[in-house]
Amino acid sequence: MSQPRSAPAAADLAAQVLAGSHQAAARLISLVENRQREGLEALRTLYPRTGRAHSVGITGPPGAGKSTLVDALTRRIRAEGGTVGIVAVDPTSPFTGGAVLGDRVRMQDHATDPGVFVRSMATRGALGGLAPATGDVIHILDALGCAFILIETVGAGQGEVDVAAAADTVILVTVPGLGDTVQTLKAGIMEIGDLFVVNKADRPEADRAVTEIKMMLGLAPDRGWRPPVLKTVAVSGEGVEEVLAAVRAHRSHLETSGALQKRRRERRRGEVLRALEGRIREEVLTRARQSGLLDQVLDKVAQGALDPYAAVDHLLRPM
Repeated sequence: MSQPRSAPAAADLAAQVLAGSHQAAARLISLVENRQREGLEALRTLYPRTGRAHSVGITGPPGAGKSTLVDALTRRIRAEGGTVGIVAVDPTSPFTGGAVLGDRVRMQDHATDPGVFVRSMATRGALGGLAPATGDVIHILDALGCAFILIETVGAGQGEVDVAAAADTVILVTVPGLGDTVQTLKAGIMEIGDLFVVNKADRPEADRAVTEIKMMLGLAPDRGWRPPVLKTVAVSGEGVEEVLAAVRAHRSHLETSGALQKRRRERRRGEVLRALEGRIREEVLTRARQSGLLDQVLDKVAQGALDPYAAVDHLLRPM
């Protein structure tokens, strides 16, 4: 059986990524984002070579200084000789479908650093604070050789909890002066933090914010890891060394407790289910379009002759 024509190109692209080519990684990410066959084949080749990087999600309300903290952490890691991949997830432009903010704006100082790879990604309408292809991009940066992968979410608020499934460690960032800090971080997002950072801690009431978070965490069930609450002034680098030390301590805890393997197994399970859902959706819609069934069913729904659930039953029937 002959291989697909794109197989040699995909193998070459994967080899370039493994050799450390940022250009190849950028191209592969674009292919994967657009679900191109060559990109998915290259990703298959890279998959067995992943699992070495430590992925760190950085989330929290808008204005908390997430980008500044990512920048400060990157500087610190690079000063120690580590390599960094940054995935900056931004809101989607309603006009172009691209990221409203871009990595050229956020991380200009790292643009020429061979030890840093920065990629902005648009949410493309996805909820939860991440772009649909974020997991695939993490695998690519892992294969590229990044020791740390920093994933910055859009800052959408209380509902952006997808980062917990994508990252080994989740840093939840807030700032003094947002009112009731616990109210700002409630509704599920408090539960995903492995590490809490009160940024802009040179402002008044920083200590109060720390106390409120610690009180809230004291009421939570014991998970075997008590999330530390740290203060930073990310713009000057103050407290960033302590944050990085806490990230490493959490990684050590995950490894010794077996939680890292469990987290990553759940992550792989989610990836498989999402891939399965996407494949089924694609195959059903392709078949329904080609046969004309999709238009027929949609017309009946529009006329009130079918409800959406009955329409799905029609589309899923074997032809």
